Amino acid sequence: MAKKSDTSIENRVYLFESLASSYVAAASEALGSKDSAERERARRALAELAFVSCVVADTGDLTPEQVRERVLSAPAADAAPQKRGSRRKRDK
Repeated sequence: MAKKSDTSIENRVYLFESLASSYVAAASEALGSKDSAERERARRALAELAFVSCVVADTGDLTPEQVRERVLSAPAADAAPQKRGSRRKRDK
């Protein structure tokens, strides 16, 4: 089981590295902008790429259509920290 997990992590890293390098090349101006709102949008786009990389790497057994549905049905990024925070409090 550990081997599967290691492979999944390697796949996540590889996918994110590929996607992020293309995005950074295309959005380098936004990432270095003096406008904080523009920088934040660019950072959020990188976060979305990381999320998609994880979903794709972790769902190798699903069809492309099922992976697409997983990505599209993901909770909004604003809601995620609240859910994680409340879970941590319950676990403690």
